[in-house]
Amino acid sequence: MWRLKDLKYLSGYLLPWSTFLAIKMPETRAFFPLIFAFVIIPLVEAFVPADNSNISIQEESERKQNRLYDFMLYLSFPIQWSVIIYFVWSVSTKDYTTLQLIGITTGAGLCSGVLGINAAHELGHRKSLFERLLSQGLLLSSLYTHFYIEHNRGHHKHVATPDDPASARLNENLYHFIPRSVAGSYLSAWRIQLDLLRKNNQSFLSIHNNMLIYVIMQLALPLIILAFGGMKAMLCFLAAAAIGIALLETINYIEHYGMRRNLLPDGKYEKVLPRHSWNANYPIGRMFLFELTRHADHHYKASKKYQTLKHWDESPELPAGYPAMMLLSTIPPLWFYVMNPRVEQVNTALS
Repeated sequence: MWRLKDLKYLSGYLLPWSTFLAIKMPETRAFFPLIFAFVIIPLVEAFVPADNSNISIQEESERKQNRLYDFMLYLSFPIQWSVIIYFVWSVSTKDYTTLQLIGITTGAGLCSGVLGINAAHELGHRKSLFERLLSQGLLLSSLYTHFYIEHNRGHHKHVATPDDPASARLNENLYHFIPRSVAGSYLSAWRIQLDLLRKNNQSFLSIHNNMLIYVIMQLALPLIILAFGGMKAMLCFLAAAAIGIALLETINYIEHYGMRRNLLPDGKYEKVLPRHSWNANYPIGRMFLFELTRHADHHYKASKKYQTLKHWDESPELPAGYPAMMLLSTIPPLWFYVMNPRVEQVNTALS
């Protein structure tokens, strides 16, 4: 049984729709996806108050069993790959101006980061093989498949500690964080994979070495695009993938900035709690990002499906939605001015 309001998460597919329009009509809409994501949505969120309410226990149970929420998420795979294929084909067969090419490449990158990686993030926490394969297939569209290993086995274990490359430190600016997180996460994924192979007595050159398979796939995909679409198509695809990765890491930056778990006397860190993640309860962003912005509950119970995530009063709240905070993070002095007092307030309350 489903209701009309359950379909609100389909709004997340407005971004790929805007990207299709940009690729098809670049003369007037080349930068529409960028304007949609970082102008229109922040402006709408500025006039829509945060919603801290939670669904009832009964509704949570109903939502958990409602397969409609799963199907809405599964749509991300064919839609994301349709965007990438259409984008690559168009670049290889049409004559775009340099400005138009920048616009549509940015749009494809936004889809890779906002839709592809975000949906992959949710699916990567699921138990079924089908959903996990969808996750890895989506990550391939951004050449970031190692995220599947590192996020689940690394980030969720080490979040808000110095051991986690994807947790931003206090006074660390975005431009230092992104390369540190990208490199650290990749190396962490390899360490995790090699540990798994050793524990299971499996060979490096085997089908059990996912990281090796990822390397082969991520080298093969650009080469296939080069062979069928040419150098320009391959370079634009690589640029779109880089934009998607940068978007993911920017989201990582704002989600745990300055948060730290306490080191206990036994040398272990305290359990991950809702207070170790920044929340953003703005309903527009919640719909577009499959509730990613209720990040505190996700880290508290990673197995929870997106439609059942709840608000925690103890979780610190961002002063604006994700798109606005992402824009703010690109200007470090303003970011520190807005966020550092909030981090200090959170740490003072916990001390």
